[in-house]
Amino acid sequence: MLEPKSFAGGLHPPEMKLTADRAIQNLPLPDRVVLHVSQHIGAPAKPTHKITDKVNCGDVIAEAGGYVSAPVHATVTGSVIAVGNFMHPFGVPSPAIVIERDQTAQEPVYTSENGLELSVEEIKKRVQDSGMVGLGGATFPTHVKLAPPDTKPIDTVILNGVECEPALTSDHRLMLEEPDKIIAGLKLIMKVLNAKNGIIGIEMNKLDAIKVLEEKLKDVANISVQPLTVKYPQGGEKQLIYACLGRETPSGGLPMDVGVVVQNVASAAAIADAVNMRQPLLERVVTLSGNCAVNPGNYRVRIGTTVADFIQMTGGLKKDVPLKKVIMGGPMMGFALFDLNIPIIKGTSGLLCWDNEQAAQPRETACLRCGNCIRACPMGLMPQSMKQLIDNRKWEQVDKIGMLDCIECGCCAYACPSSLPLVQSFKLGKKNVMAERKKATASKG
Repeated sequence: MLEPKSFAGGLHPPEMKLTADRAIQNLPLPDRVVLHVSQHIGAPAKPTHKITDKVNCGDVIAEAGGYVSAPVHATVTGSVIAVGNFMHPFGVPSPAIVIERDQTAQEPVYTSENGLELSVEEIKKRVQDSGMVGLGGATFPTHVKLAPPDTKPIDTVILNGVECEPALTSDHRLMLEEPDKIIAGLKLIMKVLNAKNGIIGIEMNKLDAIKVLEEKLKDVANISVQPLTVKYPQGGEKQLIYACLGRETPSGGLPMDVGVVVQNVASAAAIADAVNMRQPLLERVVTLSGNCAVNPGNYRVRIGTTVADFIQMTGGLKKDVPLKKVIMGGPMMGFALFDLNIPIIKGTSGLLCWDNEQAAQPRETACLRCGNCIRACPMGLMPQSMKQLIDNRKWEQVDKIGMLDCIECGCCAYACPSSLPLVQSFKLGKKNVMAERKKATASKG
């Protein structure tokens, strides 16, 4: 095993990995799915079906709305019963297609082939056609990452198996249960990018996954497993690249600027399915955790299943533990839901069902100027100064000190003894900085 590596800054929140030993279970098909046309960064997909249309599982029901976009597929066979605005997990009404499942329909059967024998263009086409996006939460369309400009040669592909968010264990289970598929996906990515080296970064709290993948790769010279110190946010792209390779991504830059492409391990497994089996992105593994869940675990579920149906299919909620909050994602970067009829989307990695104790929030007080936020920031920013500038609407000044370099990891807010809503402030700050930049560009005409 290689020596564990890490990065500067960060912190150590409680891990809460209570479902790490729970094998992935396949949930039954839902009676109804709600499929949003915007489940990715970029232009929303464009619906192609109308009410009463019959669709088969795997059919495209919304075409990509541009290059930086992704198609959406029917995740069950049935009839379209609604096309319109439905509440999105991000808390706004958003166009979606609702399908009622035909309970007599058969599931599609996919045959396997060796994708490494395909041309690079065919591999990229299959990934794009599958609706693949980053499954670690960022949801950037995968085919765009697989097509860097010729001026940005890629020498290394890093698979992110860190899963540093507390409570989430779906990637951990995938590495234990489907290592061959993850490795197959990595090899396909390396072929497309003509990358000579592959690295799978895994934190030291997943020694079993490290062991499994090292054994699988013992005869593969150009792919290695890099153990990483347990620290949040070790899974951030820039932090992962620095820990694995010692390369620092420039301010405002991308991993390809330092010759790297980063993909999540779940994305790699799904890429293998998309290329080797021509299977679109229909399902994903979601961690269910929290004191209110009857059966916490890791579940493979169809995209578009509502949170309410998902929880019910896993065994429901405890009757003697009042539900206070449901978080989609992890406790550091996830967001609270206000309606359980909201659907699971491509980027949903976890659902946390918290009681009053878990969801308790300390009262906000005045900044102590203690410097905890500065020490915790993995990007080397000055959160306290940024918040002060944002509060005073000094958009040009906050832009100059690196507002857009913030990765919204929540380290500063977690470390703050005054419980200041720093991440919320920075999201507001980013929005206004981008608006000011756009305004300045337009004025130059």
